Amino acid sequence: MASLALLYNVRMLGLFMVLPLLALYAVDFQGATPALIGVALGAYGLTQACLQIPFGWLSDRIGRKPVIVGGLLIFAIGSVVAAFAESIYGIIAGRALQGAGAIASSVMALVADLTSQEQRTKAMAVVGASIGLAFAVALVLGPLIAGFGGLEAVFGVTAALALTGIVVVLWQVPDPPRNGMLHAEVGARPRLFQASLRNPALLRLDVGIFALHFVLMASFQIVPGALESVVGISREDHWQVYLPAVLLSVVGIVPLMRLAERGGRHHLVFLIAIAVLMVALTLLGLASIPWLFCAALWLFFVGFNYMEAVLPSMVSKAVSPDAKGTALGIFSTAQFLGIFAGGVAGGWVLQNYGIVGITELCLVVVAVWMLVVMRIPAAERAALGGASS
Repeated sequence: MASLALLYNVRMLGLFMVLPLLALYAVDFQGATPALIGVALGAYGLTQACLQIPFGWLSDRIGRKPVIVGGLLIFAIGSVVAAFAESIYGIIAGRALQGAGAIASSVMALVADLTSQEQRTKAMAVVGASIGLAFAVALVLGPLIAGFGGLEAVFGVTAALALTGIVVVLWQVPDPPRNGMLHAEVGARPRLFQASLRNPALLRLDVGIFALHFVLMASFQIVPGALESVVGISREDHWQVYLPAVLLSVVGIVPLMRLAERGGRHHLVFLIAIAVLMVALTLLGLASIPWLFCAALWLFFVGFNYMEAVLPSMVSKAVSPDAKGTALGIFSTAQFLGIFAGGVAGGWVLQNYGIVGITELCLVVVAVWMLVVMRIPAAERAALGGASS
């Protein structure tokens, strides 16, 4: 599990490092506009969403490791293309190629292959925790690396991380057993896929992860610029704001979790976390005082990190064990579609309507999400409590 968590960590680290940088550095590339920068941010999510399920199917047919190694190679090639790009279109092509290395479902399937039923939940939690760690580290490393070598250096490091991931797969991750059961599972997938799409609880969770990553990609098209214009920090020093904001988000997350456990208030806390995101997004778009903007960024990470931890566990609790893989595959697809839509829509709105427009867009998306959560039936709220715990 340590080796698989390391694999997931190095891959996600390479992806997240671009998030706080692209809106600042891509403006210097030929043909760059806010709308095209948004496409560059979101292109990764589109190819991920399109190829996640096919790569998972292929891993059932030819094995997990060949697919994971191939996906990491594609990701590395995309990073090199972006590193040598001279126009925004080259960045878009590189980002799309990065996303074409869609190995998330294959990695999670490998986790399932290498663990017993009793230990699988713990293993998934270890891998999930590595994603949160990668997010925090990337927000620090990205600005530091870009300060030395610009966006080209960041993409170069992401390529090196992908190659490191290949080394981990080939020499650290054990080979999964071949027990002849995979093809039978593949035959059952159409039925499980249809059942998951008809499950109202899962569809609500899919809406949630879509909205969460939509606002992440859209809001980070204005956050880096605001750190320069509002807070007055040079771009290579942005990590000095990101690091404490992410680390101190734990101070806000722990009370939310404790409140959720008291008297089964999981649904209430879920709504509070969404409300926290709405307040944070409003302040990020409108704050003109440095300390208020930093407080808004901290609130954003409180709401985002809480939801990022709770939503996947809710998916695994809402379905039977034989349908978890399919449900998580659809859930991941919704997440990557949110990344794509947030990047593209956010860039277009920013170009045509400015910061206020992108703030209003994010608030509308989160408000729709809140309405969906408010309509959860009582029986489903009980399941929400079990998942949150």
